[in-house]
Amino acid sequence: MDEALLRSLTPSVLTVLVRRGAGFAAAEDAVQDALIEAVRVWPDDPPRDPKGWLVTVAWRRFLDATRADAARRRREDVVEEQPPPGPTPAVDDTLQLYFLCAHPSLTPSSAVALTLRAVGGLTTRQIAAAYLVPEATMAQRISRAKRTVSGVRFDRPGDVATVLRVLYLVFNEGYSGDVDLAAEAIRLTGQLAAAIDHPEVAGLRALMLLHHARRATRTAPDGSLVPLAEQDRGRWDTASIAEGVGILQAALARDRLGEFQAQAAIAALHADAPTAEETDWVQIVEWYDELVRLTDSPVVRLNRAVAVGEADGPRAGLAALAALDPALPRHAAVAAHLHERDGDPATAARLYAEAARKAPDLAERDHLTRQAARLNSRRHR
Repeated sequence: MDEALLRSLTPSVLTVLVRRGAGFAAAEDAVQDALIEAVRVWPDDPPRDPKGWLVTVAWRRFLDATRADAARRRREDVVEEQPPPGPTPAVDDTLQLYFLCAHPSLTPSSAVALTLRAVGGLTTRQIAAAYLVPEATMAQRISRAKRTVSGVRFDRPGDVATVLRVLYLVFNEGYSGDVDLAAEAIRLTGQLAAAIDHPEVAGLRALMLLHHARRATRTAPDGSLVPLAEQDRGRWDTASIAEGVGILQAALARDRLGEFQAQAAIAALHADAPTAEETDWVQIVEWYDELVRLTDSPVVRLNRAVAVGEADGPRAGLAALAALDPALPRHAAVAAHLHERDGDPATAARLYAEAARKAPDLAERDHLTRQAARLNSRRHR
């Protein structure tokens, strides 16, 4: 069973059902039923037209569910239509579906959560981690969003800012999470950049290219994390870096700064440094100051504390960190790094161990545990 094929076809099939008048929640349920049926049937009887098969089965499941619901009998003039016979044209509707899910009837945060779950393929746990909220809270938010749009026709697409937020979060999960979605997010952002002349679209595309250029060096052969300062810069993708920097420079020249352009500028400064020691941390702090002004995000302030520690010394970094909530994810890891640089290995080891217990994934947990063990072994020699 080709799971990648099923995942790639899901947005287009969902779009077909939505265009034919299915409410979003009902359409999603029908598509999920069709995917389960595909897993059961395809290994022994693979279809010649996979997308057409999924559309037909999903539409029939939607019809069955709709007919069983007496309250929706007034919509029978819509649901009685059948998909036309023959192969289904291969059309990539994914980006359009992102816009449709960013519906004006939803708040931006609800639209992002719904799209990540229904189209991006992320789990509720992954989305909750991205939003820094409990999984149960995010599950309720997604359920409310589905109820809000359950009877809405998706003929009024949402705004670009919401779609950019979704693409960015999908990329982040693809870059560092359990599901490899980074390349798909880059592809869709490229489509969006070709269709919309917007500096923040360009900024996001540049940011993705600059981060993706370092991807091969982020983990060792055994799967362990490799910190930025220790990565082999000779293996970075220089073509992607050059493309990202060029896109960023053109966007910044328009003098309409947004958060994705500012983040891309920070990534470009890291990419431009021949060695970690030659990183222009002073300028990076300045860009973080711009990001704080634009977003007032606690995560941005946390990253800024790291940059301040590099630019002005660990004591300055710790002072910046002291103004932040210790419950913030990765707060303990940043504090550990700054205390180690400040010559306090005992406190650093304790904080690395604390950060490991709170780590969101196994690779990060193992990395932080090794950091704590490294410092403890030095202390007991």
